[in-house]
Amino acid sequence: MIRRIDLRGPSGPVDYRAAVPRAEFDIEAASHVVAPITEAVRDRGVEAILEFNARFDGVEQSEILVPGEAIADALTGLAPAVRAGLEESITRLRATCTAEMETDAVTEFGPGARVTHRKVPVGRVGLYVPGGLAPLVSSVLMNVVPAQVAGVGSIALASPPQKDFGGLPHPTVLAACALLGVEEVYAVGGAQAIAMFAYGAGPCSRVDLVTGPGNIFVVTAKRLLKGQVGIDSEAGPTEIAVLADDTADAAYVAADLISQAEHDPLAASVLVTPSEHLAGEVEAELDKQVSATKHVERIRTALSGPQSGIVLVDDLDQGLDVVNAYAAEHLEIHTAEAATVAGRVRNAGAIFIGPYAPVSLGDYCAGSNHVLPTAGCACHSSGLSVRAFTKSVHVIDYSREGLAAVADHVVNLAAAEDLPGHGAAVSVRFER
Repeated sequence: MIRRIDLRGPSGPVDYRAAVPRAEFDIEAASHVVAPITEAVRDRGVEAILEFNARFDGVEQSEILVPGEAIADALTGLAPAVRAGLEESITRLRATCTAEMETDAVTEFGPGARVTHRKVPVGRVGLYVPGGLAPLVSSVLMNVVPAQVAGVGSIALASPPQKDFGGLPHPTVLAACALLGVEEVYAVGGAQAIAMFAYGAGPCSRVDLVTGPGNIFVVTAKRLLKGQVGIDSEAGPTEIAVLADDTADAAYVAADLISQAEHDPLAASVLVTPSEHLAGEVEAELDKQVSATKHVERIRTALSGPQSGIVLVDDLDQGLDVVNAYAAEHLEIHTAEAATVAGRVRNAGAIFIGPYAPVSLGDYCAGSNHVLPTAGCACHSSGLSVRAFTKSVHVIDYSREGLAAVADHVVNLAAAEDLPGHGAAVSVRFER
């Protein structure tokens, strides 16, 4: 079901990132499909959105804005156990987001010379919540809570219309919006939702920033519109890497690999281990556990795809080199002294330590955010947080005395760049 990649033995330099391939996610090819969609929304607004919703989601609509009563009704109909889970997740996530908030930093260079590094929330954001193979209600929380904690004043959310629910987004998604006090919700999916946020359409005014995961068409729209609107990232198919040794429980490792394969046929599940014995045990567990799951075909496709595999290494040092090169969205550490090993990881969207911190915990109730960099982007990018919804502004406050202390330096540096007007803008202030 899952292939092996053997990186053991003496060899020359190895490009580990290339040795552990990922699913093909061809944004360039998708751009030929997505560009006409975004252009149509720009030019024709709601009319184009309704046409695309009918074509891609099979839903005929006359309005895209979800009525407030539908949002309230969804919360009324929410199962108590699900509500309790959402409320606990919100509480934990809000706590970590609050702890992440940065205060203004003031630097004094002398009398009358001060620079303040001020954090300012984005004015308006558009949050996208997928609704394809699964209604990702948890993505509502992961997008909304950090935006709220950051102080964003205007929040709009879009999720695809569902044929089974009268053309509205999934009721659990709407219920989560109600719990969080999000009143501006649109039944719009795919690339047309990103274009709606970027350009504005009908009741939806344009936003400053778009966040949230999505399929290749959503990701492509974000790339194409990045100059028009800010984006969080270009997130591809989900992925898990597990670094494990002989101390790992094969049943736990297999279950965690399956949990990510359940998302999407393109999802990547990768085990990196120096233990051939563990590799065999995990293979046996996969055979046993997959047959007992609900989404067998989807999971088998993901696990047997080129993006998944069991990577055999000589030792944990080599294993760490592999996982750091791979830079997984989710990285689990199932080794002896797991916390110490985790401390040597540089590149991962989120790190889960030990047998009782599965990725599923992070998806829902750990208090961490599950919107994370994929496709190796964890080597340079971070997951969604309060920081994504704020921007930095330097405030320069100098008096005459403060400027005088560096005036000659400014004039001399301006002359070195052959920009005498820059120097004159300082000199003029001391000529009278």
